[in-house]
Amino acid sequence: MQTLQAKNLVQNPVFEVIVLGDSGGIEDGNLSAFLLRSLNSVNYVALDAGTLVNGINQSIKRQAFANLPIHENQKWGLAGTILRDHVKGYLISHAHLDHVNGMLVASPEDSNKNVYALASVNNMMSETYFNGKAWANFSDRGIPPRLNKYHIVDLVQGETVSIAETGLKVTAFSLSHPIESTAFVIENDKDLFVYFGDTGPDSVEKQGKLDVIWTYLADQSKHKKLRGLIIEVSFENERPHNLLFGHLTPNLLMEELHNFASKLDDKAAINQLKVVISHIKYTLESGTNPRHKIKQQLTEANDLNLNIIIPEQGQKLLF
Repeated sequence: MQTLQAKNLVQNPVFEVIVLGDSGGIEDGNLSAFLLRSLNSVNYVALDAGTLVNGINQSIKRQAFANLPIHENQKWGLAGTILRDHVKGYLISHAHLDHVNGMLVASPEDSNKNVYALASVNNMMSETYFNGKAWANFSDRGIPPRLNKYHIVDLVQGETVSIAETGLKVTAFSLSHPIESTAFVIENDKDLFVYFGDTGPDSVEKQGKLDVIWTYLADQSKHKKLRGLIIEVSFENERPHNLLFGHLTPNLLMEELHNFASKLDDKAAINQLKVVISHIKYTLESGTNPRHKIKQQLTEANDLNLNIIIPEQGQKLLF
């Protein structure tokens, strides 16, 4: 009985993820963005922010926040209360518009909070968007006038920092993409969750950046529990490698996860690991649904017994 109880205790969820946006590419109301919180906290950190307010509204419709104790501010309404009072910061993987658009357009009515990113990402945000031309400078860095709403925090690869008002910590790692992208390893005591921004595979990019992350996670898994990860699969297997532009296919993702599994002392650590697939490219092509084909290809390639999840906007997931 004690063994069964211990097993059940381990399986109790620790993290909650709200899917604000699940797609890559051109579907502007549903671009890469997730909210993550520890179940011990009422506050989230945003994992990218391609779609923000629309994602919150769609999540409200699906009752994703039903169990969150919210004191609704009558001035701002439910969506505004969630954004202003319960989203305490942004982890921005890279500065491509489909990962930051929601934060930019919501900034006039957002509350003060931190933006965490690698220095190259923060610098590009300042140069490209918060420059008084593409958008007013809502940050505390760069071209004046600075509105000082967002405090910019430069992350250093491999160094762990606290995410304010969430009880979480984060360690950033560089990823291969046409501009520098980021993976975020997020900690809640002895539990881990990983969010990958856009990334190419090591076999194509030849930079070994994913191998660094798999090695780190394998080492961490010796004394911490990896609860799940969000990682992109943008294209079907048929996509030529020279046209990937720093993205993954089902086969290339499985190649990377096999590399991770090979580094684990306890191979059972990856059994039924929840792997959430993000950034599937939306298309207007008639009669084409990449999500269906990518799901089929992932299912066929899943010889690691992973729990592969194709998320939907507004969905709540527990890890």
